[in-house]
Amino acid sequence: MNLWEWAVILGCGAASVPAGLRWLRIAQREHYLPPAVGRFSGRWWTAGYPNWALGAAAIIAAAAEWWLTGAGLATAAIEGHGPLGLGVRGVTSPLVWTKRLVRVAITTAVLMVAVLAWSAAAGRAGIAAIGLVAMPIIVDIALAINLPLERALSEKWVTEAAGRLERMAPRVVAITGSYGKTSTKLYLAHLLEGRVRVVASPASFNNRLGLARAINERLSPGTEVFIAEMGTYGPGEIAEMCTWIPPEVAVITAIGPVHLERMRTEERILAAKREILAPEATAVIGIDHPGLSRLAESESRAGRRVIGCSGAGRPAAVAVDPGSGEVNVEGSPIGGVDLQVHHPLNVAAAVGAVLALGVDPGEVAPRLGTLPSPDHRLATVVNERGITVMDDTFNANPEGARAALRRLVENASPGGKRVVVTPGLVEMGPRRRVENRALGEAAAAAGTHLLVVGRTNRRALLEGARNGEARVLVLDNRLQAVRWARANLDRGDTILYENDLPDHYP
Repeated sequence: MNLWEWAVILGCGAASVPAGLRWLRIAQREHYLPPAVGRFSGRWWTAGYPNWALGAAAIIAAAAEWWLTGAGLATAAIEGHGPLGLGVRGVTSPLVWTKRLVRVAITTAVLMVAVLAWSAAAGRAGIAAIGLVAMPIIVDIALAINLPLERALSEKWVTEAAGRLERMAPRVVAITGSYGKTSTKLYLAHLLEGRVRVVASPASFNNRLGLARAINERLSPGTEVFIAEMGTYGPGEIAEMCTWIPPEVAVITAIGPVHLERMRTEERILAAKREILAPEATAVIGIDHPGLSRLAESESRAGRRVIGCSGAGRPAAVAVDPGSGEVNVEGSPIGGVDLQVHHPLNVAAAVGAVLALGVDPGEVAPRLGTLPSPDHRLATVVNERGITVMDDTFNANPEGARAALRRLVENASPGGKRVVVTPGLVEMGPRRRVENRALGEAAAAAGTHLLVVGRTNRRALLEGARNGEARVLVLDNRLQAVRWARANLDRGDTILYENDLPDHYP
């Protein structure tokens, strides 16, 4: 090899460090699940014409290295600095050097060194250039290689948690659903507090290791009820968790087009969620979704105790009137909730779990009026300048977004600006464009201003908003939207922050 070829190999090796760190940050944010990095790399390199052009140039230069010595240096330069907008360290989603990330980084480095060594041994600098372009795939391969090791390393924590749960012997309520899990968990814990000693899994600790940590750190002697929020990215996850966290009460809140990117169809999502129905568990099911209604009927026919819940006016054992907020159990009112703050179906599911535990709903009814408001889920405040700020940044489903837009119109002062700030919805799979076009259309109808943040769903949101009367602005990030609001809003105006994406999204 000549000096130019060595320069290309060394240049690709040097560029693989910042490139690798960028893709490792995405791997960490996406729970170390392959092939998430490859999927995100496609999003980034197609996010705007500059990245399109740079990505194409990197690939062309890598291919040209096979007959034009030194062309691969262009690949190294581009991959070392791009894609534009994806930082190495991150701001809203910074890289955190956990032990797991270190192991993935080492495996990635070994694979990349192997590619560089192969390139040198074959005397083909183009191999190094192509390997650099394929860095996201190399990270995904490293994640796949490490999965068995990570599971083995985590087994001791799961074993410890299973033993602790067995010794403490609390009654277990497990909650899942496409959305509404966290709110239902929060409501249920509040309703039970003061009557029983209850521990709920914190924040979104809803996977295998998160729940193991919650049990090991929070469960103590005397705990009477443990509430476990259970999420899933695919079939088998919830079923496995239920083997060592066997629920007495299993709650399914709702099914919707969330995680379609991973599961492809709502039928597969429903199948994954129904894994929470352990053999002896009482089922508390939100029957507003047709699939869940059919599931409730089939489980009831099979002899399982089923408590149906509705927040949409359907006849059910527990129903919250979507107009008045009145809570009914077996047709009798027990109290009411503020629908400006709380979602009716989530309240119904929480009361259904109370009923499933054998607690008299009348005993917890006084606490319905003091239900806490979940953080970042349509939390509404009026700031010191008299501007109403609606924080719905943790909402990522179409139904919740529509509800938030209706609330925006209801809360807005006559004549005041109504501003919607959104990056759109993700993990919609094949429905992402359709759902975001619908969101853009609804936002442009509900608001006087629509601030589209980022590039991930920009095109679909703008297509939807095209015929609306709202003034549409395109911004790079949420910080710019906050600055715009400070400069342009005043007393009597209302702003809704609908969903928020960390900066590993374009």
